[in-house]
Amino acid sequence: MDDYRLEEYLSLCAQHERALHAYVHSLVNQKEDAADIIQETRVVMWKHFASFELDSHFPAWAKKIALNQILNYRRSRKNKPATPLDIEFIEKVAEQMDRQGTVDDHRTEALEICLRKLPATHRKMILWRYYDDLEVDEIAERTSRTITATYRFLSRIRHNLSVCIEKQIT
Repeated sequence: MDDYRLEEYLSLCAQHERALHAYVHSLVNQKEDAADIIQETRVVMWKHFASFELDSHFPAWAKKIALNQILNYRRSRKNKPATPLDIEFIEKVAEQMDRQGTVDDHRTEALEICLRKLPATHRKMILWRYYDDLEVDEIAERTSRTITATYRFLSRIRHNLSVCIEKQIT
């Protein structure tokens, strides 16, 4: 595989890492098992990435591979003590999550559009708060505002984002 495909793979994996983790952890009880399944999913994704079409929907592709890895894991554990989740149940939950994921994908796309519309200072504050997980007092210090003013400012930005997202979806 060429360097471009490798970079594309790594970029897509990083971009959708949280969603993949959330998906697997919601269908697998044990953290250690979920971590193993995620690792195996990444391996399978890498092996098959050459056949992935770059303009198709990566999260759906990754979830399908993850679901197969979960089902393989469940089949391999048949001789071990049963857990409350069975394969049919996992498949049904996965189907429901996929349906819900379509709505979430639209909201995520709308959020990305709305974030790009924000003034740079507003976008920076949102990124600090929700992507870098900075506390409000840290943001207040960085922006030379009081903590109260920072809370209010973030609240107004969130409100504006919410209105923008609703407009994008409808």
